[in-house]
Parts: sequence; C-alpha cells; structure tokens
Amino acid sequence: MSYTIYLVHGMWGGPWYWENYKGFLESKGHRCLATTLRYHDADPRENPDPRLGTTSLLDYASDLEEEIKALGHKPILVGHSMGGLLAQILGSRNLAKALVLLTPASPAGINAIKPSVVKSFLSVQTKWGFWKKPMRQTFGEASYSMINLMPPGEQKNIYDRFVYESGRALFEIGYWFLDSKKASAVDEKKVTCPVLIIGGKEDRITPVSVTRSVENKYSLSATYREMENHAHWIVGEPGWEKVAQLIEDWIKKLPLDN
Repeated sequence: MSYTIYLVHGMWGGPWYWENYKGFLESKGHRCLATTLRYHDADPRENPDPRLGTTSLLDYASDLEEEIKALGHKPILVGHSMGGLLAQILGSRNLAKALVLLTPASPAGINAIKPSVVKSFLSVQTKWGFWKKPMRQTFGEASYSMINLMPPGEQKNIYDRFVYESGRALFEIGYWFLDSKKASAVDEKKVTCPVLIIGGKEDRITPVSVTRSVENKYSLSATYREMENHAHWIVGEPGWEKVAQLIEDWIKKLPLDN
C-alpha cells in the first residue's frame, strides 16, 4: 500500500538532505513531500534573517500543522533530529498516520545534555544570549557530531549547505527545564499512532542513551531499532539504503485501517 510521507528536516537543514530517502520511498510507490522550516530557505553564504534567532519550536510546529491540514489526510511523518521532535509534537496533535523518528531530538523531561552533546554545541553555548540569536556549528563541531561517518571529502560539501538555526529552538530542546513555555513538551498519551524510532550507535549529538529514553516514552506504541555503523547523519551515511529499507518494511506492516 502507498502512503503520503511527509519529511521534516532538522537543524541547519532543508529538503535537500532527504534526496536519498525521497527517491527510495518514491520508488516504492509512496508520495513524498519534503518541507522547508521557517527561514531555512536562505543562502548559507549570507547573513540569516534575524527573526530566526527567536523562532520557537512552536512556530515551526504551527507552520507544519497548517501544511499537513492542507493535505486533507494524515500522512506518515518522518522526522530527523529536531525534525523528529517536531514530528512527535505533531503526532500528539493527532496529525499523523504514523511517526518515523530518525535519531530524534528528545522532548522535555529527557536529559539530553551529555558530554558529546556539549562538545557539539560548544561554540554556540559559550556566546551570551545564544537563545535569541541565529546560530550554526563550526565545521569542526559538525565534523565531530553531525557528519562524522561521512567520507572526509564529502564533509565540507555537506557543511557548506547548512544554514543558520534558531538559538531559541536549541534552548527549548537542551534547556527545557528553564523554558517557561515548555515548547518541547510532548504528551505521550496523545501519541496514539504507531511509532518507529531509529538510533545510530555512533551518534554523538543524539546519543543512543537519549534515543532509548525516547523509546521508553512511547513504549506502548513504539518499535525501536539501533543501527550499527551509523551516527547522526543517518540520512546520507554509507549504508543509508539499509535504513530506508527498514522504514519501508515497517510501513508495509502498518494496519490498513490506521
């Protein structure tokens, strides 16, 4: 059976990084739509829109909710990293037929501040007021945390496509305990659709200890898989085809009336 699959990118990204998965899933007969988060259609070489710095996860979710409702039916939401957290938020609003969470950022209540995560965002978090400014990792940080399993010759090409991200969104994810709006909170009891969570055993920015905590949150409705030889850039790392096939196999087993 074919489905509408709605692809939500993560921090610094855009629809471009779904090229592999989109092509694969479309070859299986699915309709795939890759969205662009607010202010992420910018030229990476230019200064970002200053409004990006204070853009909340709730702003992103509101935009996505509007797009999804315009479809007229519930899609399967596939989210990577921060996009995985946004997919959880949308799932709690009854907007998804199913959720596929690839190395997802964690919702409020889960401690995601691990040593490797601190190292991944060190240049950002040492700047006062980062929570209200556009931000981006250095190439060294991205090479360590985002694209560490990509061939060295490809890492710079990927990094050069990364745009700026919201400092507010980073704050809401990492420092949810200080966020009065609890923007990253997800009521797991309202996520009633099937959930597939995929972690990468070599992930440094969303370590498997975090993805396991996400799985525990949805234990009644979740299927969890950890992928050997994969890290955070699971959307494009060597061997991505195996992950895409895992997703397709799981989708084929969804209840037809779901």
